[in-house]
Amino acid sequence: MADPKPGLSRRRLLGGGAAAVGVVGAAGIGWGAAGLPRAEPERDPAADVVEFYGPHQAGIATPPPGHVTFAGFDLAPEVTRDDIIGLLRIWTDDAHRLTRGGPALADTEPELAARPARLTITVGFGPGLFTAAGVEDRRPPWLRPLPAFPIDRLDPAYTGADLVLQICADEATTVAHATRVLSKHVRSLVRTRWVQRGFRDAPPGQTPRNLMGQLDGTVGIAPADFDRLIWDDGATTPWLSGGTSLVLRRIAMDLDTWDELDADGRELTVGRRVSDGAPLTGTAEHDEPDLTAVDRNGIPVIPPGSHVARARHTHAGERFLRRGFNYDEPPAPGQVSNSGLLFVAYQRDIDTQFLPVQRRLAEFDALNEWTTPIGSAVFAIPAGVPGPGHYLGQQLFDS
Repeated sequence: MADPKPGLSRRRLLGGGAAAVGVVGAAGIGWGAAGLPRAEPERDPAADVVEFYGPHQAGIATPPPGHVTFAGFDLAPEVTRDDIIGLLRIWTDDAHRLTRGGPALADTEPELAARPARLTITVGFGPGLFTAAGVEDRRPPWLRPLPAFPIDRLDPAYTGADLVLQICADEATTVAHATRVLSKHVRSLVRTRWVQRGFRDAPPGQTPRNLMGQLDGTVGIAPADFDRLIWDDGATTPWLSGGTSLVLRRIAMDLDTWDELDADGRELTVGRRVSDGAPLTGTAEHDEPDLTAVDRNGIPVIPPGSHVARARHTHAGERFLRRGFNYDEPPAPGQVSNSGLLFVAYQRDIDTQFLPVQRRLAEFDALNEWTTPIGSAVFAIPAGVPGPGHYLGQQLFDS
């Protein structure tokens, strides 16, 4: 296949060992009122750098940022195994440069790369990549579309993909620039299937709220549990050692009818207080819910059908890393809102960790009256890049 710009053959450059080409761009100027230059506060870009190289890809154990873009791609029909390796070499080089605050090769807006803003770029493989690369026998057994759930109303515009980019940063401009650079440099090899953008806001050390007004992200995974619950040990799938799995669910919220529910109704639906996120049996956000507690009439304090009760793990092996990002987009005619949550789950094994919880929620969850999954995708996240000379996903192709 021909590259989009024959004079700038990125596939040959990174996949075939040709000499590197650099680009120098002019710095932009911000303008304020009355056409006068607007001074930007001084900032040390080095303080905003998340290390790209390491045993695991950044963007998973990394503290969540304010902005995210998930971009799903399908491989072009004619791509080969070598094409896929070339694509991954390009993304590795681009990601390393961008995350340290430098422009990618052939970056036409290099000034936009100067503020990395804790940029992380995480790459994942969908089921179709293994077929296209001729390595179907190395696909993890859990890497397949999730089962059909009765609550789902999946839109193909947000479902499936051969590849995913998770691009996170504290500044929306940084995310937008990285997304464009990474997408356009491989456009001869892939077709964009969907792009989903999200955001989350909270003071440092505090849990953000979703657009229903609820604290979202109270339950986490301690660093000591990552090796057991998140990072794959390679026992079943050797090439995935140090990697993990990603489930991305796009969940629409019916805020127009949620608005009609009073505070008590909202708290009984979720199982937590709106004010501080404490379980209805506790006094602080991080108190453990007591699902056996009853009031003086013998009625459970936390309703068995509440979201907290249904989402609660039944044993330690059902725990996984949850992360939520809000989305808010233009509504359709006649609607007031088009909002929801990009729900992200990372775990070692989707079948044993994520699916049992999701099945309980699909069977019954009081919150289902106001939420509808409209997108779903699963990916294998390979381990990190150990250092220069290596590329993302190399373990899959070298094993």
